[in-house]
Amino acid sequence: MKVLVFKTSVKNEIQVQQLQDALDNLISSGENWNFDLEDCDNILRFEAQRLFPDKVLMTLNYFGFKCEELE
Repeated sequence: MKVLVFKTSVKNEIQVQQLQDALDNLISSGENWNFDLEDCDNILRFEAQRLFPDKVLMTLNYFGFKCEELE
């Protein structure tokens, strides 16, 4: 599995729910994503075989959120 980590402007569970379907569509069965809203950077973490950071950035931007990949 490949792990990708992003700093986001997502602040609460309501916003996570707004993104859920779109983020689910980026991954395959058996892969997952989650937010750590307790972290100061509101981390979004993906565990997936093939996932392109640009797709994640475009998805969050489409919904009006800032997103930046962390190395």
